[in-house]
Amino acid sequence: MPVEGPLNGITIIDLTRVLAGPYCTMVLADMGARVIKVENPEGGDDARHFGPFIDDKSAYFMSLNRGKESIALNLKNDDDRAILEKLLKNADVLVENFRPGTMEKLGLGWAELHQRYPRLIYAAASGFGHTGPYSDRPAYDLVVQAMGGIMSLTGHEGTPPTRVGSSIGDITAGLFTAIGINAALLNREKNGEGMKIDVAMFDCQVAILENAIARYAASGEVPGPIGARHPSISPFDAFKAADGHLIIAAGNDVIFKKLCLALSRSDIYENKLFKTNVGRSEHHAALKDELEIALVTQPVAHWLRVLGEAGIPSGPINNVAQVLDDPQVAARNMIVGATDAVAGYMKMAGNPIKLSSFDDPPTRNPAPDLDADRDQILSGIENDR
Repeated sequence: MPVEGPLNGITIIDLTRVLAGPYCTMVLADMGARVIKVENPEGGDDARHFGPFIDDKSAYFMSLNRGKESIALNLKNDDDRAILEKLLKNADVLVENFRPGTMEKLGLGWAELHQRYPRLIYAAASGFGHTGPYSDRPAYDLVVQAMGGIMSLTGHEGTPPTRVGSSIGDITAGLFTAIGINAALLNREKNGEGMKIDVAMFDCQVAILENAIARYAASGEVPGPIGARHPSISPFDAFKAADGHLIIAAGNDVIFKKLCLALSRSDIYENKLFKTNVGRSEHHAALKDELEIALVTQPVAHWLRVLGEAGIPSGPINNVAQVLDDPQVAARNMIVGATDAVAGYMKMAGNPIKLSSFDDPPTRNPAPDLDADRDQILSGIENDR
């Protein structure tokens, strides 16, 4: 059964696989939608075969498909197509992440389905979208990170191209698709009509370039990688302490003064080079050197305590194990679990959307085995007749 949430009563037909689409439908399932995952009978979602594995079951797949139902259908088979059509008759949303044109070849494109099911919302997440000169190109996360500019901003100056550490190309596309679906559901409440949502992974990378576009438009200079440092605010970086690094983010003049006083270095604040954020950013290397003269005298834990007491935004640089052990993560229920019949209990990221009207349960239904819910799904179709 779906979790309790604002999307209870909404049925999603999920034709997606691997990451962008399944991430989108996982977000919708976490908000209460019923997600029926339609998979290829020959092996199902490709992600079922991606490691790491727990007792021959993909932890990758399980982490993205919790709380969904699975039915295996060959969309090139007439009988299976008839089942899909029956599912669509009572569905609210179809989500797919095939290459553009694939659904049209199957007779399941937006134009055909909208004619038959005018209330159905059709959401497509693809590499480059359904229009434009690149629309027929295949794409993976790494491709759009590279082409969308985010890789050019990642890493340290003079180092080889660096991928962002998570699949931000897929995940942003999944999130933007989920946003579009919720907006389309609201619009349908007003006019009774479904719509097509066309989200491109490439577009999403452009959308999150943030101030890099503004900096280029304002200066004509092409932004490049600058490590942990912020390009427009200083000090806003990773700094050396006696036993490691910590993050300090002094976002305005008041916080900068507090920082200097906390370090017992009021002379830094009084230095005319560092009086304004413009000056601090222009002379960021010299400023960092001065701050680190103080910081390297004590360990990270000391400075986190001192800076925390002074109200200065700062933090440790956690690895994944430390994140999972963080009390704030626990307090916010950001690590949840699901128990698989074969793989056992598995931890996974929780839902960051906290809704005052609904519980945020610490345990979730596990990801389905391939075709595990066929009988229940088919029974529902028969009962709708």
